[in-house]
Amino acid sequence: MQILIVEDEVRLAKALKQILEEKNYMVEMVHNGEDGVDYGMSGIYDVIILDLMLPKLNGIEVAKRLRTGGVETPIIMLTARDTIRDKIAGLDSGADDYMTKPFSPNELLARIRAVTRRHAEVLADVISYGDITFNISTNEVSCGDKSIRLNFKEAEILKLLFLRKNVPVSKEDLLTKVWGYDSEAGDSNVEAYISFIRKKLSFINSNVTVVSLKKVGYKLEEKKC
Repeated sequence: MQILIVEDEVRLAKALKQILEEKNYMVEMVHNGEDGVDYGMSGIYDVIILDLMLPKLNGIEVAKRLRTGGVETPIIMLTARDTIRDKIAGLDSGADDYMTKPFSPNELLARIRAVTRRHAEVLADVISYGDITFNISTNEVSCGDKSIRLNFKEAEILKLLFLRKNVPVSKEDLLTKVWGYDSEAGDSNVEAYISFIRKKLSFINSNVTVVSLKKVGYKLEEKKC
């Protein structure tokens, strides 16, 4: 599981990173709101831990921009403020949970488990785009009466493209999310699997394909008649 920490208190961010890495989470840190948006928009994270009071953009604005951009990653907002009004503002901006500082590491770990569990429950087993449906529990893609099963990496790539329909996914994001940080896979691996997915979508006669956006990445798109 990959977690993004957006926290301007560097000592706190490092402490949280250490706690999470001890539980085998992969963690990245940024320390201002603008970087929080840039990193969060990648869509590669399973959870974003977001401080409310940040330089450049506050946590409320970061959450709003991520949600407007189509990012559905669960967000846990952190703040020293504990008024009901502040909590409502955080949740209304798109956060999934709200924690008041100080908090115990065990509580944070429990909140992470809870938001990821809820997020998994919200994601339907079958999701659709254009004329295709994708069963994420069986890795089967269907169009009309034709269907085909994807292998694990193909399914992970397609799922990320589905979840990021409005935002292109870069090769770097795909390599990190699907192959992992320590993998020796490169651009050619991504290109090969994108080709496999395109061929399978063509096989089931779908009008949906994966388009390449030069120097940006990939996204799903319906072919124009």
